Amino acid sequence: MEVTGKVRVINPEQQVSASFKKRELVVTTEEQYPQHILIEFTQDKCDLLNNYSVGEPVKVSINLRGREWVNPQGETRFFNSIQGWRIEKLVSEAPGAPAPAMPAAPVFQPATNLNEEEADDLPF
Repeated sequence: MEVTGKVRVINPEQQVSASFKKRELVVTTEEQYPQHILIEFTQDKCDLLNNYSVGEPVKVSINLRGREWVNPQGETRFFNSIQGWRIEKLVSEAPGAPAPAMPAAPVFQPATNLNEEEADDLPF
């Protein structure tokens, strides 16, 4: 899956435990109702965010993760997370740049070799 939008926040790396680190990115989608999507990058993927800054248009490849947790009272809870594994800069069009030309539609000429005496084999 992919999320596209502009970088809103890039948090510093967090060392959660001796063997686990993560870094969070917030991407704001560009649609009628923009969404602020929190995406986690973990372990060696944290370094992928080093070359990005707030305001840049990006495409982030993600995986949805879900897990179950039972609290000390025996109640089961479910949690979701969005995990990023690739990020790419999107090329934004420069203001005033001409749009790429669309190929011209083919021009069709009317048929001239019609022979009305040929048998019409259509059933209707």
